Amino acid sequence: MPNLSNNMRGALFMMLSMVGYVLNDTMMKLASPDITLFQAVFVRGLILTTAIGFLSWRRQTPLNPFAYKNPMLWLRVSGEVIGTIFFLTALFNMPLANVTAILQATSLVLTLVSALFFGERVGWRRYLAIVLGFIGVLLIVRPGSDGFTYFSLLALAAVFMVVMRDLTTQRVAAHIPSIYLAYITSFMITLMGGVGSLFAPWQVPAWATIGNLAVAAGFLFVGYLFSIMTMRVGEIGFVTLFRYTVLIWAILIGIFVFGDIPDQLTLVGCAIIAGTGIYSLYRERLVATKRVAQ
Repeated sequence: MPNLSNNMRGALFMMLSMVGYVLNDTMMKLASPDITLFQAVFVRGLILTTAIGFLSWRRQTPLNPFAYKNPMLWLRVSGEVIGTIFFLTALFNMPLANVTAILQATSLVLTLVSALFFGERVGWRRYLAIVLGFIGVLLIVRPGSDGFTYFSLLALAAVFMVVMRDLTTQRVAAHIPSIYLAYITSFMITLMGGVGSLFAPWQVPAWATIGNLAVAAGFLFVGYLFSIMTMRVGEIGFVTLFRYTVLIWAILIGIFVFGDIPDQLTLVGCAIIAGTGIYSLYRERLVATKRVAQ
């Protein structure tokens, strides 16, 4: 990609990252009828942690889970682990497009939390975008309707766990390598899956199910890899806009793989979440540019 600018390379990496994540979700959902949640997390985690651990070893990065005693590191891992369980529980029981769309409210919640608790200046336009974004979430969740399930609330809870992960990631000591963050996160999620599987009857998975989980691990590795590469090129305010391409893939996969055709309200909700998220990121970038100019 010698002729691409850093921003365009970053945008391409972000889109590839989103493809990796949504295909991981697809394979996990395909495996869900034949295996319990914690077993699925454990088997996928064994494969993924081994791959990341090998890469870490090649780079001479520590493999000891307690190599770095940093409180923010463990807060980040806690958010990722709990968020993973909430998200996958919702994913196993909801259409892929719905749960993916709800998760895209993360950037709006992140903006709100930053304003309320960390003193970030947020103007009325971004507050309006946040309100509209939550209206989009409500159109998908539809509390009180016949189609409402409590799994939608778990998907929403996953959003807050991801926000905690993202806020603490910014505060993890700079000397801790990114590959170590990926390794320790995968290690702890795998450990959690192993412990959780002790409290449910162990189902011997078919080879096809193991294959789905192995492919899921591969796609998740792609998601991790390209998300790290994304942050190292281009402007974050620009490349982050392309995370919403995941909604396109989630809707198409939901239709052609799982036969889940989203209704009009769901599509409107997806469009509102994506639109308000992109606008919020645009305003954030615009305000940051003005501050630099001053």
